Amino acid sequence: MWEFKEVTVALTALKVKHAGPGKHADMHGLYLVVRDTGTRSWVLRVQHLGRRRDFGLGAVHDVSLADARLKAADLRKAVRAGIDPTAGKRAERKVVPTFEKVVRECYAAMKGGWKDQRHASWISSFERHVFPIIGNRPVSAIDSSAVLSVMEPIWLTIPDTAKRVLQRVGTVLDYAHIKGLVPEEVSLRSVTRGLPRQTHQVTHRAAMPHEDTPAFMKALLAQPATLGRDALKLTILTAVRSNETRKATWGEFDLDKAVWSIPAARMKMKEPHVVPLPAAAVKILRELRQRHTALHGKVAAEHLLFSLTKGKPISDMTMLKVLRDMKVENATVHGFRSTFTDWVAECTNVPKEVADKALAHQIANAVEAAYRRTDFFDRRRVLMSEWADFLVK
Repeated sequence: MWEFKEVTVALTALKVKHAGPGKHADMHGLYLVVRDTGTRSWVLRVQHLGRRRDFGLGAVHDVSLADARLKAADLRKAVRAGIDPTAGKRAERKVVPTFEKVVRECYAAMKGGWKDQRHASWISSFERHVFPIIGNRPVSAIDSSAVLSVMEPIWLTIPDTAKRVLQRVGTVLDYAHIKGLVPEEVSLRSVTRGLPRQTHQVTHRAAMPHEDTPAFMKALLAQPATLGRDALKLTILTAVRSNETRKATWGEFDLDKAVWSIPAARMKMKEPHVVPLPAAAVKILRELRQRHTALHGKVAAEHLLFSLTKGKPISDMTMLKVLRDMKVENATVHGFRSTFTDWVAECTNVPKEVADKALAHQIANAVEAAYRRTDFFDRRRVLMSEWADFLVK
């Protein structure tokens, strides 16, 4: 290690150019450092409040002797004034991470405490609704205005999901503050004041959270097959209304093509609805048909799939009883359509109009309904397959 020896002899430009390896004093703590390799640089040694510090002032080919003396004088003044000359440089070197990076760090820190599928929907809601808008911004730049830009497109279209996203963004910003990435807490209370009031209040059927549905389906599939259980399985896998399942006849199904064609007379909106059947649903239907054949011989097209007495479908209570027997108190059969809707919104990139068509929803806008001719069948087949894969893992 080099030894610094304070001398009163000042350097000259000639000495700077020809000095040999070592540390050569100029004045007031300024030194020329010459390495064995021949490189030359300036160092200022300062003693302040009993603490010694060395500051690099740059290489000789960039900083002349005169410039080095000026820089040294400025640094000495700063130290005497109680200013840390390196604080600004350290701040410049500190890179502020993007909001997306902090979200993923927060997610990694929290997901170990979740015992269900909630962690998957948590991060997917950011990937779908947040990252495309503000993911690349520094986390220190995320304020109420930035969050408002995320909320505006989804506040009225998917209100429940929007509220969850707002709460999750707040969690991430709290995490960023605790980690020292954001100097002050960010309040999001004012965000909703910049949004329209969600006046359309709907009383929803009790629905199972989509994160819990795979575990429920696993338990349901593990039980012996009954009409009520098979009807519930088919209803969940296809996201149809319970009436459409209960009154289904064998003539509506083409199992080879994996298609269920429900006639307009049986639909709520009085329009025919073609349901692409995922493989898991086809398997249930084939096994059900084998049992029908074994009991009744030839299965006619007009025969009901789910009937305890000839010509009369099972009741809604038959499927609801399956839920109650499995100790599921916070969900209804119809509520699984809401479960499907939430899963589409939080776990996929499927447009809302495709999901609406899968649910056989009527288009509210009359003009849009008049011009929309497609039923998105191919896209719905992919969607229903992904839904079945999510449920039956």
